[in-house]
Amino acid sequence: MAMQCARARLPGRFLRRCFSSSAPCHEIRDIAGLSQRLIPKYQESQGELLSLQWPAPPRNILLVRKDCAPAVTESLIEFSNHITSTYPSISVVLESRTAADVHSSLPYPVYSASLDDKPTAFHDKIDLTVTLGGDGTILHASSLFATCSNVPPVLSFSMGTLGFLSEWKFSEFKRAFREVYMSGAGAGDRTPVLEEPQPQPPSTSTSTVMSVADDEAEPPSGPTGWSSVRGKSMGCTRGAPILMRNRLKVGLFTGDGEETTPIRGKSDQGQGVYVMNELLIHRGKEPHLAVVDIFVGGRFLTEAVVDGIIISTPTGSTAYSLSSGGSIVHPLVPSILLTPICARSLSFRPLVLPLSTPITLRLSEKNRGRELEVSLDGVNLGQGMAVGMEVRVWNEEMRHGKNEWQGGVPSVMRRSMGGEAHEGWVGGLNGLLKFNHPFGE
Repeated sequence: MAMQCARARLPGRFLRRCFSSSAPCHEIRDIAGLSQRLIPKYQESQGELLSLQWPAPPRNILLVRKDCAPAVTESLIEFSNHITSTYPSISVVLESRTAADVHSSLPYPVYSASLDDKPTAFHDKIDLTVTLGGDGTILHASSLFATCSNVPPVLSFSMGTLGFLSEWKFSEFKRAFREVYMSGAGAGDRTPVLEEPQPQPPSTSTSTVMSVADDEAEPPSGPTGWSSVRGKSMGCTRGAPILMRNRLKVGLFTGDGEETTPIRGKSDQGQGVYVMNELLIHRGKEPHLAVVDIFVGGRFLTEAVVDGIIISTPTGSTAYSLSSGGSIVHPLVPSILLTPICARSLSFRPLVLPLSTPITLRLSEKNRGRELEVSLDGVNLGQGMAVGMEVRVWNEEMRHGKNEWQGGVPSVMRRSMGGEAHEGWVGGLNGLLKFNHPFGE
């Protein structure tokens, strides 16, 4: 049918209005309007990695970008347009700042929430997190679930300075997302459709920002599950490989044993918060070395006189700990690293301990400075560690029964022969860290 248009004559020009077209939908909707998140299973495979198995197609996708990078923002828009057009059941979730920046460029609504008002808004809604940036972007995405025991899978694209933790190049985003989305789908059209279809934008709209649930949106017609995505099934035995990166639980306590960890959204007491990379205590701008009593497994180890101390996961072993002389530890080794920063005693060397070992750092009465700075995954807590206060670190329980995994950060890896996790890790050491690189080359 030919498009019917009406013209209105104005001095010097014509205005054309097309009755069959509609204005783009530039909306930011409240994340509360989305369905509850899907909890995937992680099955053991023949290799060292796990296999991602969705019970149904993922629906609520959180996109996290690197800030102050226009090229990354353009890539985020391209990625968002692809997944919404190719996979009809998907809803795009953005952080509030990102949503404000890009929603006017998207012809469909996006979802967001103010974490200042609802700090745990993502915990019950996000099925999958996609990061576009470097290692810092991944750590930031992990911090959005710092009080959540069940982190959604993370698909990361290397668009930062280093990208040691990022597994994929952005040029591969279509294949990478397809593998994650279809992980768990059966062959052909035998897989079920979603029982709760997602709301779709209305047929007409104006550029506006909304902060209410989508009560009045019309449901889409037709299938919205795996059966609507034809020709993309990889088979029920080809789930996306997952490397489960363990985290640490960290808590800041007063001398009386009361927890004072200043984390947004934290409501429980004595349980700490999760970190993916490291805990850092440092003397900061104080001119004097810090004096810290270290307890390992409940027993006194030493009185450390240092600039600071790092306690990190194997994932964080290639970050600040490495720069301070700590060991490089494979992410599949269940361990915890204790690394001194510029210790006065030359005999105080970095330690690698079992993951189950609790560690306590107590600021000694001998400390001459007022307090130490405390950072989690590179973010300053804003609350110092005064004399008599303690930082307690203990492990996160990750596994509960066969194929019942809880805890950790599920990182989507490339598919390799035998399901080994060594390929990307070794490549990172050689290509990014220039491991044992000869002089003059």
